[in-house]
Amino acid sequence: MLIRIVKLTFEPGHIAEFEGIFKTSNALIKNFDGCLSLELLQDITHPNVFFTYSHWQSEDHLNAYRNSEVFKSIWGKTKILFSDRPEAWSVHKKV
Repeated sequence: MLIRIVKLTFEPGHIAEFEGIFKTSNALIKNFDGCLSLELLQDITHPNVFFTYSHWQSEDHLNAYRNSEVFKSIWGKTKILFSDRPEAWSVHKKV
């Protein structure tokens, strides 16, 4: 299993728009082959900073999603709202 953490920093005026995109896209991502779970987290101190936290069956499943039309559509709407470059990590749980 692979865990994917993505840090997304938005212009403060675009928070509600991003939350709307995530709300409508959440089921599409969760139902994508290989996605085991998906959560959206918001930084307490910096409310314009969000993290997606997802579990995938494998790196191949994650890559299939990242190369899909579903991802391209969601990412196209989301990336124009950023105030900083996104950061991403793929990790394995050790304990």
